[in-house]
Amino acid sequence: MLLILLQVLNIERVKELETWLKTTNTKLTQVNGQRKYGGPPEVWDGPTPGPRCEVFISHIPRDAYEDLLIPLFSSVGPLWEFRLMMNFSGQNRGFAYAKYGSSAEATSAIRLLHGHLMEPGFLLSVRRSVEKRHLCIGDLPAVTSQEDLLQVLRVLTEGVERVSLKAGPGIEGVSAIVAFSSHHAASMAKKVLVEAFKRKFSLTISIKWHSATKPSSDEPLPALTPSSGLLPSPIKPPRHLLNSPQPSILPPPLARRPSTPPGFCRAVGGPIVPRYPPSPRSSAFPMWLLCEISEATEIHYSHAGPDGFLYYSYRVCIPGITMAFEGEVMILPGPDETTLMKEAQQAAAQQVLHKWLKKPARPETL
Repeated sequence: MLLILLQVLNIERVKELETWLKTTNTKLTQVNGQRKYGGPPEVWDGPTPGPRCEVFISHIPRDAYEDLLIPLFSSVGPLWEFRLMMNFSGQNRGFAYAKYGSSAEATSAIRLLHGHLMEPGFLLSVRRSVEKRHLCIGDLPAVTSQEDLLQVLRVLTEGVERVSLKAGPGIEGVSAIVAFSSHHAASMAKKVLVEAFKRKFSLTISIKWHSATKPSSDEPLPALTPSSGLLPSPIKPPRHLLNSPQPSILPPPLARRPSTPPGFCRAVGGPIVPRYPPSPRSSAFPMWLLCEISEATEIHYSHAGPDGFLYYSYRVCIPGITMAFEGEVMILPGPDETTLMKEAQQAAAQQVLHKWLKKPARPETL
């Protein structure tokens, strides 16, 4: 495992980061899959950021770290906070957030750094961050009071500002709209509250983002697409892996059952092993066949979304079936291109099988 991580990581870049941190006395905090600078930094004499002060940065090279990114985005104005999303291998996940003291500085960052060339083949996408600060909590008991819920939430998570309850026709039980002090506080709450309510109160709640207004699009930006010349077609692995041999992804025949089923992908926030409703036809497609379908999937990178997910289109041709299965899946960024392709194939296979299980039985289709 250690050898694999060393092969994925660009050790020279890691050493450059460490040297920069010592030279500049910059402090980073690792928490919840991200590395954070500031919030605010130790020396800050600017205003406290309000709405529209944060930008979302994507298309970051995997071995580009804070020693390159913080000086670049600080050239526009002082950074109140910078958050780089990280994965288990020590690589970044290709996207980050930079927060300034004013919305004008954030606008300048978008204008000056969108399309900035980090290295050959990598041009940054810089857009206004959608800072949602409201969550909708559903399936609360009918006897829930606003004051009690506010006290409970402030014990379980940070940044809760106010709560409003809603009930009535079409609403099952009681729902609550919870306002937080920041998008980050709301994001952290969204991750922990379901489990916290289940553990402390044996109560299963639902939770989702609540947005009363649509995000504005006041900064029209050129699309980062291959045709625009602002984005390369393929996703590239780190620079030190570019010359490494890559396995073929041509679909093999569906003939051999693997000796042990491999683990399934960690795609799109779902469980590692897909849990589908019981179906009388599911026995015709055991787990090993799902793995074979994933290997028979033609997969092509489509684009990176503003939410940080990578989108892939797929086409699956099954022998004996005239109709090809086509669609699109999204996955989280991974440590290298081979892993991305494998996870996209497995996500596509899950989608194909899930669609099949929901359709009426037809002898001529999967």
